[in-house]
Amino acid sequence: MAVPSDPLRREIAIGAARLIADAGLDYGSAKRRAFEQLTGGRSAPRGAMPDNAEVDAALAEHLAIFDDEHPARVRRMRGVALALMERMSGFQPHLTGAVWKGIVAEHAPIHMQLFVDDPKDVSAWLIDARIGHEVGEVPHFRGDRHDPVEALMLHWRDEPVLLSLYRTDEMRGALRGSPPERGDAAALRRLLDAEPDE
Repeated sequence: MAVPSDPLRREIAIGAARLIADAGLDYGSAKRRAFEQLTGGRSAPRGAMPDNAEVDAALAEHLAIFDDEHPARVRRMRGVALALMERMSGFQPHLTGAVWKGIVAEHAPIHMQLFVDDPKDVSAWLIDARIGHEVGEVPHFRGDRHDPVEALMLHWRDEPVLLSLYRTDEMRGALRGSPPERGDAAALRRLLDAEPDE
């Protein structure tokens, strides 16, 4: 992961990373606000906006410099994620987002993608387990060409959790890419085993 070399892209990525870490903004909103703060709202030149990987690199730098609790937060949230994935193993859970990437700002949720035949089964499981949740939507992992997917927001073991619900047949497409954008419980265990002891 490399922070962009173009000065404006780099400044936008750094500003967006600060807004994600300090204000809990999502990537799109953080990039737009960082651009407005840097330019006074004038229109962006072509290619000025950093992509999410560039913001990830800037966020990793920001957290390494300004957040002493970051390594412990990553370990704790990955441990909580693994415990929940094991409980929800029937829904083919895959960890993605900040906790998977190891760049966990204070406001970031544990984001799990579930691959199920019927999304209602997940809600029913949560109700049976007496886990309160709210229903919303998130963008599809394949981007704007696809409709948003249903998402369930909850707290588990005092951590915020976001469950995005996909059809079982979408899992094949989800596992492409390098580096991987998500991982199952076995992949998460390998990450935890590779983390240095405190």
